[in-house]
Amino acid sequence: MIRFTYLVHGEGPVSGTAKLAFTKEHRGPVVFWNITSRCNLACAHCYIRSGLGQRRKDELTTDEAMALIDDLAAADVPLLLFTGGEPLMRGDFWDLAEHARDRGISASLSTNGTLVTPGVAQRLRDVGIGYAGISLDGATAATHDAFRGVPGSFDRSVQALKNCIDMGIRCGVRFTVTGRNHGELGDLIALAQTLGVHRFCVYWLVPSGRGGDVHADLQVAPWEMRTVLDLIYQAVLQTDPAMMEFLTVDAPQDGVYLLERLKSDGNPAYGRAYSFLARMGGCSAGRRVANIDPSGNIYPCQFAQFEEFRVGNIRDRPFSAIWSDSGNAILAAFRSGESEPGNQCSACGWQEICDMGCRIRAYVQHGDLGGGDPLCSRHG
Repeated sequence: MIRFTYLVHGEGPVSGTAKLAFTKEHRGPVVFWNITSRCNLACAHCYIRSGLGQRRKDELTTDEAMALIDDLAAADVPLLLFTGGEPLMRGDFWDLAEHARDRGISASLSTNGTLVTPGVAQRLRDVGIGYAGISLDGATAATHDAFRGVPGSFDRSVQALKNCIDMGIRCGVRFTVTGRNHGELGDLIALAQTLGVHRFCVYWLVPSGRGGDVHADLQVAPWEMRTVLDLIYQAVLQTDPAMMEFLTVDAPQDGVYLLERLKSDGNPAYGRAYSFLARMGGCSAGRRVANIDPSGNIYPCQFAQFEEFRVGNIRDRPFSAIWSDSGNAILAAFRSGESEPGNQCSACGWQEICDMGCRIRAYVQHGDLGGGDPLCSRHG
């Protein structure tokens, strides 16, 4: 996660007012928890292949989920993100959210927004959801609904943003860049600003789940990525950082782009940004973030849901014990930040910042976690 606005301005309506979850102040990682695989949409790029008939028979029970929250509190996780599928389709979501609040865990929601009525938005606020990320795949209903597979999704998601804002919930747009929608980014940013959205998150497509099935057709080229980053950078400079912030997700090399732009512009934020990004050290998977799927399986990140990267299961051992196991070979592999001699990243002077980019894209492309992110403009 590259917090463009925070790094440039030192503030933001989400990053600047809440404790930064991705710092090293906590013992535990930020946890992305897929509480269900059920979803009322059928998104073309869903990383866990969610859908209406996709509820897993071995989904964690309410008692197991409550116990997991207790363990996450004991593990001192700084942030718990309820996601899915569509998390609001799980009947005990409200009980789980309340339990997280009562255990002192900051909680956010990742949702498609179609179920967030005014009443639901009010209830989200009441159970302590501090932030809601709502996915939009384009600036028009035609583009968004084509990705989501259900007509009317766009209008309901836009209304969900309005409902959250009306209830005083900080919220953001989650936009996954593809070859079919990157041309609408400017218009979508304008829409978000009109709505009064607090955060704009740009995700780069990761070839996981159905996202892997469509990867070859939808992935942008590195030069197209540069065009998107130029647009984001200009938006950061032109937008009041107290009103709306921009960040990108799933491409640590975006930090290199930002540093180069700041340096070429003579921006005094360069030193602070460099220090922060070097301290973060690139890919967060297996280090600052973790994923738990609906069945209690643990992975280094939500896009690493491959059997070969399954770290363990909470039904066998508590999350806290698995995560702190220094002998776990999978976690050790993700936590290693050294590229192989002769690797495309080994001669790059930015590895301290980028750490070889997204490890999952590298694995899919090269069969090697340290093979270098193919979405890096230096290698594309």
